[in-house]
Amino acid sequence: MKYVIGVDLGTSAVKTLLVSQDGAVRAEATREYPLYHEKSGWSEQEPEDWVAGTIESIKEIVSNSGVAPEDIEGISFSGQMHGLVLLDAERRPVRRAILWNDTRTTEQCRQIEAKLGDKLLSVMRNPALEGFTLPKIEWVRQHEPEAFERARGFLLPKDYVRYRLTGAVHMDLSDAAGTLMLDVANKRWSADVLETFGIPADFCPPLVEAGACVGTLTKESAEKTGLAADTKVFAGGADNACGAIGAGILQPGVTLCSIGTSGVILTYEPDASADYQGKVHFFNHGKENAFYAMGVTLGAGYSLSWFRNTFAKGESYDSLLAGVGDLPPGSGGLLFTPYLVGERTPHADSVIRGSFIGMDGSHTRAHFARAVMEGITFSLHETVDIFRKAGKTVDTIVSIGGGAKNPVWLQMQADIFQADVVALENEQGPGLGAAMLAAVGCGWFPSLDACADVFVKRQKAYRPDPERSRRYAELFRIYQDVYRQTKGLNQALAAFRK
Repeated sequence: MKYVIGVDLGTSAVKTLLVSQDGAVRAEATREYPLYHEKSGWSEQEPEDWVAGTIESIKEIVSNSGVAPEDIEGISFSGQMHGLVLLDAERRPVRRAILWNDTRTTEQCRQIEAKLGDKLLSVMRNPALEGFTLPKIEWVRQHEPEAFERARGFLLPKDYVRYRLTGAVHMDLSDAAGTLMLDVANKRWSADVLETFGIPADFCPPLVEAGACVGTLTKESAEKTGLAADTKVFAGGADNACGAIGAGILQPGVTLCSIGTSGVILTYEPDASADYQGKVHFFNHGKENAFYAMGVTLGAGYSLSWFRNTFAKGESYDSLLAGVGDLPPGSGGLLFTPYLVGERTPHADSVIRGSFIGMDGSHTRAHFARAVMEGITFSLHETVDIFRKAGKTVDTIVSIGGGAKNPVWLQMQADIFQADVVALENEQGPGLGAAMLAAVGCGWFPSLDACADVFVKRQKAYRPDPERSRRYAELFRIYQDVYRQTKGLNQALAAFRK
């Protein structure tokens, strides 16, 4: 039996999977690392923490699985998107990485809009948002000129880890699409962007497909991980692209709901012709010559973890959510908006913050917990609504992540989305998608679609209940009004957050 490794470099931890040729996960390991929030809106990490965590997790699954290193044929990666790792001439980070959920770059986004105009949507296919990489580059240029002066290039998080394991510098298209510097349709760095912002061409790494083989391990990496030095290393993709692969979103007609720290609704696009007018993201897929459209809720699973850590610290999620399924839709008239770190879709707003609306003395902790789950799902439904209004059919949704681990939440998704919601038997998220890229790259399958037939296994479908869906449709209209009603209040409160 042969094996591959999928590495998922997340925001809070790296998760590593050892997957056999039949698609079974034979071993897994996780290593957490810290986040640094030194100022309001800032979110940073140390790239060396990613490297150390990845090496340790690989070493653990190799040593604990009993699998011979020579039987592990390939390794690939999934990674948190957008994070800026600036490198000096020796390819060492010049500062901490600035992450996807960092919101300090509003001023730089306005500057980018003024300079690029309609090219943002016609070429980069996305608006200028705080999470993207180009605004971070401009922020460092303007606020940390000494650090920027030392910078000779940049990478995204997983690409830095892969460089440290192989010594080779690359970036795959699915991750590059989130930099706001890629000509998405033509799959190349935008000459207009580079010229406009005075960025040398060699500042950007060479581009490859997500499934490209980019080399093998260095001797040092092989010794530290326990892998063979000739293990093939594949580029890998952005976490959402790999999540789509791991959920089998490889053809039109199936939609993905992923609830991790952030939340995503994603639909497959066979070409670059779709035009959502910037209302959702449009990126290159991890599948070659394909694309995907995606809406994002910044504080999805994060909202539930915040609620637990604030009001039920130390309790399990099972304990926290006890009794939630006994409550009717609407949580007794209590609404929650998951804007704890701002919002992305459909409101590109770094200032807006969350709300509980409608509290009264009858509400218990279970009401609040259910309201948090409903608010997260309502936010994701805003993207479903955009897709439907653009003519997309959304009748089957594959749900992965934290939202797929609770039957009450799966039924809630079906009722709010008004679609069949399917969980997976072997749900491993982006890590499985990364492993699938390695499996195809090693020649086990002729295509990702053929690999998905073996690796992706669906469970039962949750079907919408007509009465609950009707009730949720009424509540959704109220939910949509909360943003407009609280926007001015949050703008006024922003001065007090510093």
